[in-house]
Amino acid sequence: MKGEVLKRLFRAVAGDDSQAVQNMLSIVVEEERKLGHTNLASQLESILRKKTNPVKSENSSLNPTRESTSKFLERAASKASDRQSLTLLSSKHRFNHPFIVTIPRDNLRHHMILADAVETRFRRIEREYAARDRLAHHGLRYRQKILLYGSPGCGKTMGAERIAWNTGLTLVKVRFDAMVSSYLGETATNLREVFETAAAFPCLLFIDECDALAKSREDSQEVGEIKRVVNTFLQLLDEYEVSNGLLVAATNLTKFLDEAVWRRFDDAIEVPKPTKREIEVILKQTLSSVEVGSINWNSIIQKMLNFSAAQVVRVAQDAAKRAILDREELVIQEHLEESIQDVLASHV
Repeated sequence: MKGEVLKRLFRAVAGDDSQAVQNMLSIVVEEERKLGHTNLASQLESILRKKTNPVKSENSSLNPTRESTSKFLERAASKASDRQSLTLLSSKHRFNHPFIVTIPRDNLRHHMILADAVETRFRRIEREYAARDRLAHHGLRYRQKILLYGSPGCGKTMGAERIAWNTGLTLVKVRFDAMVSSYLGETATNLREVFETAAAFPCLLFIDECDALAKSREDSQEVGEIKRVVNTFLQLLDEYEVSNGLLVAATNLTKFLDEAVWRRFDDAIEVPKPTKREIEVILKQTLSSVEVGSINWNSIIQKMLNFSAAQVVRVAQDAAKRAILDREELVIQEHLEESIQDVLASHV
């Protein structure tokens, strides 16, 4: 168990804060599971469920004698999961306007179609994380800070979700709407609190649209407050040293990033638009749940050469919807072509 978690648990016990104790116990269970101690984690979780979900009277909806054991445990696990999410929120605004939110593991998208070179770089990050202890034994550190960049819709957010899924880390996303303040100096303070919270627990901290925090300080049109935020962000990136977490930032606007930002990251990966082969794979994978008729794939792909991965998925999904609504239950060439025209029209 990490020292910081142990100290927080003792503080909660000493303060007689039962809710905080329950939250910290959930974190202990999760940490043991991430360390590979699955049997111990299951035993601890079982004890925690008995503590937080005592058997009630015969009229209670949670009484196992009136409800199947599987449903009873499912409800208990769901509530435990909710408490786990709360522990990852900012301690200052935990119940009001958190600066960060957790994305449930079941909601993570992790099937990506990437160019071989890009796929190799993603796998390297995941392999280094899995081997972090062996690397540390030789005085080496795994890649902790990753920058994903590329045009909109190419899969940067999905890339962060995929890394979180494959590493088993909880995905924690920064909420800029809650963090950015009009008060002088408060945004930088809020940003520091986000980093401190993320560093206390094993998680993947995801900063989408990071150009909002890392705009070039040479831009004469920016006010002094923005420059202070950038300076704070750079300092926090330098200081971000955790043993069991990752930081992933994403941006579409690389030309607006401050030059000093790039060298703060351990790796910077461009997520490009899909090639012909990748467009075809994405189309067929997205349409795998419906029947597909005779399609001239070369003709369809030729019309989608400059599409982002998100646009390709949209074309396939819209074509499937057309087929279902037309009661044809079969996706044909016309459905795909009409969907392509809709995407082109919406991005004129």
